[in-house]
Amino acid sequence: MTGHDAPEPEERFSTAALQAAPVHAEVPKKQVYSWAIWDWATQPFNSVILTFVFVSLYLVSDQFLPANIASLADGDPIKDRALADLSSGYGVATFIAGLAILVLAPALGQTADRSGRKKRWLLGATAGLALVQFALFFVQADPSYFWFGAITVAIGSVFSEIAGVNYNALLVSVSTPRTIGKVSGLGWGMGYLGGIVALAIVVALTFADWFGMDTSNGLAYRLIAVGCAVWTVIFSIPLFVNVPEAPAPAGVKRVNLFTAYVELVRDIITLYRTHRSTFWFLLASAVYRDGLAGVFAFGGVLAAVVFGFSANEVMIFGIGANIVAGIATIFAGRLDDRYGPRTVIVTALTILVVMATGLFFLHDAGKIPFWIAGLVLSACVGPAQAASRSLLARVTPEGMQGEIFGLYATTGRVASFLAPGLWALLIAWFGATYWGILGIVIVLLAGLILLLFVKLPKHVRL
Repeated sequence: MTGHDAPEPEERFSTAALQAAPVHAEVPKKQVYSWAIWDWATQPFNSVILTFVFVSLYLVSDQFLPANIASLADGDPIKDRALADLSSGYGVATFIAGLAILVLAPALGQTADRSGRKKRWLLGATAGLALVQFALFFVQADPSYFWFGAITVAIGSVFSEIAGVNYNALLVSVSTPRTIGKVSGLGWGMGYLGGIVALAIVVALTFADWFGMDTSNGLAYRLIAVGCAVWTVIFSIPLFVNVPEAPAPAGVKRVNLFTAYVELVRDIITLYRTHRSTFWFLLASAVYRDGLAGVFAFGGVLAAVVFGFSANEVMIFGIGANIVAGIATIFAGRLDDRYGPRTVIVTALTILVVMATGLFFLHDAGKIPFWIAGLVLSACVGPAQAASRSLLARVTPEGMQGEIFGLYATTGRVASFLAPGLWALLIAWFGATYWGILGIVIVLLAGLILLLFVKLPKHVRL
């Protein structure tokens, strides 16, 4: 991680390797767009199910409280405590899901690598994600269905992460060293835009009052989940039809899920010894990626609580923020290929730290500063995420893509407590919500500093 690290001439996309490499044939655009559209296909699970609609407006709402408690006035201590218990219960389910991902992701990624079955694992995980969303149709608005809903959503998170490991690992199959940044940015951008379109459809149906349909017993939210499932199935088809399977590396023995853990430990040790920059990048990115997640996770809270946005204004801001993030991510992919992913990440993180710090000092200046700073922040989050995936793909040893991206998912989970923890700690310490902004700033800054100390191969523009 520091200047004491030994040189790494064997890095897959190091300067020497790129200069000596043969000319890569261009990947057919049909394969590139088919790969990218998978992000569009699965984004409604994150945007609609997890973040904005199903969980936040339905699963942890008073529709899952006993009737005698649900009938109490908003703000009643008994009702507030009951709602907090729902949120806590959902948190327990997602925590267990996070542990499952922590344990499974790298081993399953290695198994896919060594068997040459990344696409098959992706198909299985995508099918599981779709089935989970279909299953949410049976979560009726009754307290007895709460745990079924929470566990089902948590299982969906596991499928989503496992699918993402193999999807990311296929990036090198649909790009060349010359285009990897652009292709990675395209996928992230398509995901953001897909989430926006799905949210817009939900908003339109809500304003149309579901065309007079009887939506009691949570039927509206249950139909939304089914719609997300159908969306996932339809838009994921192009990848499985048009993107070829990545072959297994020659001379590498296959492993099953159990022996994969033994090989995983050996490979981590080898990774540290021979590809140290990749090892340290995994750790540095885990920190700043948690800060990036915090920007979106707490942006709505800041808008409503600190800057006085109404519910409609928060929703409008959320749509605008995702549109800006999607467009910026697609554009930044070209900058990635031209100037290198590290430059994009460092620039984005620097802007994020500066703008978030400014927002902290302008917390009582009205809504305009939040609109400006919030959209700038949104424009930087996506490019940093996409460039991180691109950079990791560039420095991952051949034949270890699934395993390394499994570790990428795992390290992200390991550090996922930093931003929420500092957010809560600083608010509790100083007694005002806007202090939580500094918690996010600290995490972003720490990740930026760690990244600056990671020794990476010099970018070569091909």
